[in-house]
Amino acid sequence: MIVVATNLTYFLAWGFLDPRSNYVGRRPPLTEEQIVNVLEPRNLSDTVPLIERWWTWLTGILLRWDWGVSPTGGSVNEQVSYRMWVSAELVLGATIITTILGIALGVYTASRQYKLADRIGQATSIITLNIPIVVAAFAIVLLAIGLNNATGVRIFYVTGNASQGVEGFFPTLIDVLQHLTLPTIALVLTGYASIHFLQRSLLLDNINADYVRTARAKGLTKQQAIRKHALRTSLIPVATQVAFTIPAIFTGAVLTETIFAWNGMGKYFIDTISKNDIHGTVAIAAFGAVLTAIGAILADIAVVVLDPRVRVS
Repeated sequence: MIVVATNLTYFLAWGFLDPRSNYVGRRPPLTEEQIVNVLEPRNLSDTVPLIERWWTWLTGILLRWDWGVSPTGGSVNEQVSYRMWVSAELVLGATIITTILGIALGVYTASRQYKLADRIGQATSIITLNIPIVVAAFAIVLLAIGLNNATGVRIFYVTGNASQGVEGFFPTLIDVLQHLTLPTIALVLTGYASIHFLQRSLLLDNINADYVRTARAKGLTKQQAIRKHALRTSLIPVATQVAFTIPAIFTGAVLTETIFAWNGMGKYFIDTISKNDIHGTVAIAAFGAVLTAIGAILADIAVVVLDPRVRVS
């Protein structure tokens, strides 16, 4: 499926993107021969039959793991290998925090249904759920700038993923945290509410299930019945949803990476489209397909771990 999706994306990309347009309208203008001479060695010239371009691209991957170059000559392999770790640094931590926070709030509010804590938790989550990531990010940036100015110390960096010239383990760790804190807060603030509501709804359904009532009839308190029985079952759909959001997490943090100037996969995806970078676009599609497969495997593992009725031969 990954191979089929990737190859299909290659042909679709050639139907919608035109590397030649990067050189049209330049001053001084380039001749047709000059444009062909630039694009043909990069396997991006439309003067070569499409099937021949595809075969050259495919054999390059199979024989050399070479995903090609951009219209300007940059290596796609280098871009992906660098940017995937930038996105991982930003997104994985935010995903873990978002998941833990959403589940914790879902359990806490479900066990206190219709009480003050549940009302406050739901109201807060409704508000944060409807805050666009752009608004949240800009608000956090303004607050961070105000805090930096008030203290006279640069506590947080509002752009970039690292500072130049920082050496040593602890200085590097502090620098990473200074860059990472603001975008992580933005992603968590706008993402935890959906998990909160899903976990709360599922847990409320399971609290009223027969097996939980039986457990309580045997002497368990409500909190013990939730922790030992209802929680595990209600976690299965949540874990599955989180696992399948991995591809979107890596390639979908476009606005966050743009606002905070993180050169990750999300920003690279936009750059490849705007610059008619066919090879880069296909590489991102392949990367997303692989992550989808990984997400499916993780979802299956989560079900096996959480559901005692499932057994693996």
